Amino acid sequence: MTHLCLVRHGQTNWNLHGKLQGQTDIPLNENGKLQAEECREYLKMEKWDVLITTSLMRASKTADIINEALDLDIVLMDQFKERFFGLGEGLSREEREKNYPAFIFPEMETYNELVDRVQGGLREIQLQFPDKKVLVVAHGAVISAILKEFLEKDKKSEHLKLFNGCLSHLHFKNNRWSVHSYNEVGHLSEHA
Repeated sequence: MTHLCLVRHGQTNWNLHGKLQGQTDIPLNENGKLQAEECREYLKMEKWDVLITTSLMRASKTADIINEALDLDIVLMDQFKERFFGLGEGLSREEREKNYPAFIFPEMETYNELVDRVQGGLREIQLQFPDKKVLVVAHGAVISAILKEFLEKDKKSEHLKLFNGCLSHLHFKNNRWSVHSYNEVGHLSEHA
């Protein structure tokens, strides 16, 4: 069985202020670094085989901090890069609701494009790392899309507000991914 732990990157100032990041490359803030350290302290209690991250600095820095205790080779996989929100990137919640109430922005990546990209990444993990324990540091919309695809039907209607630094666990067994747990935040001193 392949065990996948999805780690949402630590907080950035844009997260803090409710700005839509998408693929805009925003660094972690001090609280985000603390969240990454708290993830590290929790995740080091288990043995992991591989650590995957995206090239966006908020994810790669989170992965670097976690890896201080794990000492794994870091694999770059941009299939798990955040959704591209086009002209919505950088807008505050208020600006988005006023100008784009349907949450559809010019030039944005469609949901189906996002799912196809992420599914390709999951297939690659299963091909490269079968029966391994895999950490993936990724982004809110990406993790949410994965959870929506594989959550049991009765939970799919839930709105997934994923906290920075949260952990979500999936298992690949009998040729399919299943969600074991999601949005775990017990290891964080504050949920932001």
